[in-house]
Amino acid sequence: MAKYIPMEMVKEYHGKICEHSDVYFAKKGKTLYTGKLCNKRTKPFTAAELARQAKFGQAAAAVKALTSEQKAAYAEAFKDQKKYSSLQGYMFAQEYAKIV
Repeated sequence: MAKYIPMEMVKEYHGKICEHSDVYFAKKGKTLYTGKLCNKRTKPFTAAELARQAKFGQAAAAVKALTSEQKAAYAEAFKDQKKYSSLQGYMFAQEYAKIV
């Protein structure tokens, strides 16, 4: 078994690491992590999954359509919360909550 030594920008590896698929990099909060997609999906999406994807698209479009005044109001509210690490994520969550 090979020993993986993480690069400086990646502190840890988690999960199964394989050699037959693409590597992705992601950041959540202050944590940077990598992964690989193994055995990509081959079956079609269910109706519930398609509905969630549609809601996600609606929320993304709603965030893009916000006026500068609405964005400023979200920026003020964002300062008072601790759950979200980015303003974009906060705005998306608020718009998604309106749809659901």
